[in-house]
Amino acid sequence: MTLMAAGRRHSVALRQDGTVLATGNNRAGECSIDQWSAITSVAAGNVHAARNTGRSHTVGLRADGTVLATGWNADGQTEVAGWHGIQRIAAGWRFTLGLGSDGRVVATGRNTEGQCATASWQEVTEIACGDWHAVAVRNDGTALATGNNQRGQCSVASWSGLQAIAAGQLHTVGLRTDGTVVATGDQRSGACEVQNWNAVTTLCAGSQHTVALRSDGMVLATGDNSFGQCNVGSWSKVIAIAAGSLHTLGLLTDGTFVATGSNSDGQCDVTGWMVRD
Repeated sequence: MTLMAAGRRHSVALRQDGTVLATGNNRAGECSIDQWSAITSVAAGNVHAARNTGRSHTVGLRADGTVLATGWNADGQTEVAGWHGIQRIAAGWRFTLGLGSDGRVVATGRNTEGQCATASWQEVTEIACGDWHAVAVRNDGTALATGNNQRGQCSVASWSGLQAIAAGQLHTVGLRTDGTVVATGDQRSGACEVQNWNAVTTLCAGSQHTVALRSDGMVLATGDNSFGQCNVGSWSKVIAIAAGSLHTLGLLTDGTFVATGSNSDGQCDVTGWMVRD
């Protein structure tokens, strides 16, 4: 279950009653979730921070295994109406993945870089989308990747002992069962500097930053911090996290939210959000 998701210029969060909250830029309809119900997980298009980007999409997994999507659909990334038996969802730039209960992965949207070439994947337990690549964890703890490998972001064949995985614009990070983290891909932003992290329970990746939640409720972040998206050192009592292109979200134990980073479109305007009534 993914309780929150952050895109290029918007944020979404799941409430206990199965409805969804949204804030930020809605020019493509990515925040048009008012009619959604019975949602158990959310995802937001992971869009790189460039001047020619901004439109995104939002995906919701329903309790019955069907999927909803809204927002930018230039490459068919919201065409998920026929999906059934889905247990996990992930959204990248112009593409969407769904993990079925049979361990196989379905994909829709842009496939120019091969990021939707998941038909042969089997025994998958977790999925994630970067901008132009898709990654997954198999039930034996190994990793799969497809798509653009310009910076080595798909070089995960040697990884083992994984329980989760996340992907940014040009990097991939994996969470091991012992709470440590591995990384591959673009080294320039510092998003792969995770070698000393431990006791991690949740991992997420923004465009060029990586965020982790520790078992003690504290949050770690590394990478590009040009908008303060890594300024999470003072956060505590956090139970869930999400990383957008240039911002980071946290859900606290009392059901409220915190946010840091770029707020150019109101994507950090989560004050007053509550998981429950």
